[in-house]
Amino acid sequence: MKKSKIIGLGLLTLLPFVGLTAHVPGIDDDDPTLRSVIDEVIWVVGDEPILKSEVEGLRLQAEMEGRRWKGDPDCAIPERIAVEKLFLHQAAIDSIEVTEADVAQNVEQRLEYFITQAGSREKLEEYRGQSLSQIRSQMREELRKQMMIQRMREKLVEDITVSPAEVRRYFSTLSPDSIPFVPTEVEVEILTQAPKIEQAEIDRVKDELREFTDRVNQGETTFQTLARMYSEDPGSARYGGELGFVGRGTLDPAFAAVAFNLTDPRKVSKIVESEYGFHIIQLIDKRGDKVNVRHILRKPQMSQESVNRAIARLDSIADDIRNEKFSFEDAASLLSDDKDTRNNHGLMANTTEDMRRTSKFRMQDLPADVARAVDTLKVGGVSRSFQMINERGKTVCAIVKLKSRIEGHKATITEDFQVMKNVVLNKRKEECISKWIEKKIKTIYVRVNDRYRDCQFEHQGWIK
Repeated sequence: MKKSKIIGLGLLTLLPFVGLTAHVPGIDDDDPTLRSVIDEVIWVVGDEPILKSEVEGLRLQAEMEGRRWKGDPDCAIPERIAVEKLFLHQAAIDSIEVTEADVAQNVEQRLEYFITQAGSREKLEEYRGQSLSQIRSQMREELRKQMMIQRMREKLVEDITVSPAEVRRYFSTLSPDSIPFVPTEVEVEILTQAPKIEQAEIDRVKDELREFTDRVNQGETTFQTLARMYSEDPGSARYGGELGFVGRGTLDPAFAAVAFNLTDPRKVSKIVESEYGFHIIQLIDKRGDKVNVRHILRKPQMSQESVNRAIARLDSIADDIRNEKFSFEDAASLLSDDKDTRNNHGLMANTTEDMRRTSKFRMQDLPADVARAVDTLKVGGVSRSFQMINERGKTVCAIVKLKSRIEGHKATITEDFQVMKNVVLNKRKEECISKWIEKKIKTIYVRVNDRYRDCQFEHQGWIK
């Protein structure tokens, strides 16, 4: 069963701090134990409430990601949410905006990062208990809010700079134990090829989907039942294949072309091939520029013989590169199946947690199979071929080249000036933002539940 958010909370600022009950659509009205959820307003900032469920949700997310809070989490988490509301309030005053294109790009970059961390698309879907489309849909509004906060923060500190003299002076005051450690960073080039799937296996999968379509059309069973039993999209299968309302841009192009052209909820689409496999689709509803469909995904399985052939082919390419018949970069540009790196001569791109794009990776940020292959290489070396799951959840074979490696070390003012400059610049920016927050607190209505009055907050002025 899908989880529904509590809506219509704008009026709650008019109420005292009491328990709240809200109806959750889709829950059986005859079951009193499921009919309601209880929530509580614990803070109010301006005209925005902070709910106990928000705090618990953020706490759970941090625990799952292994993040620690500075100070007591019971105090630090609601303060974190309250600070975000300060930035959003100011962003509205200053007319800070983000475009749909910016949000969509941010969503894809963040998804790429999460998939890399999880190891594959399937592992991310299994971890979240949602399909990739559902994860995208949930992320959009949250990322829109975070982007507005980030742009507001950037506006507040856009005029702050530091001089080389300030950097050298700051560095000279640090004790040896306080000097930042720069972790090992590598640049990696990759060439991937997908093992060929035999036509007989493709035909088998298509015949399965045709049989499913016939069973639905003949009234033998429902699309939802078949999706729960047979779909290989783990996130949506548990919901009978339903994706929820999504925009065209969040779907695979081939899938979207068919899904948005469906008009009759009683009919099942033709077989659709996407980068994830083969689908059949059934329309549920359309609302403006969004569609809600259910689908069944089946993935053709590649044989071990096909994998072995791809491994042997890549080992032969790697030998030719080592023998200088051609360069790794030329081979990646001409032979790689990876469209994301092919046009960059195989160079892998890293999306950092703060959404910067760079060619440099810490070892722990590389996909696990790539990191293992790179670990024993010398700079300029080319690995033996290996099998891996790419960010789209497909089995591919790959070879990699270690383009550069900078070993981990204590920062020095000569070799790591930019690192030290960023340390000083970020320190100045955080000081500026902290002063702004405490000034803003004084000018906005804040109401805090009594049980938080003994908290040691990072910023002063919450308790009035």
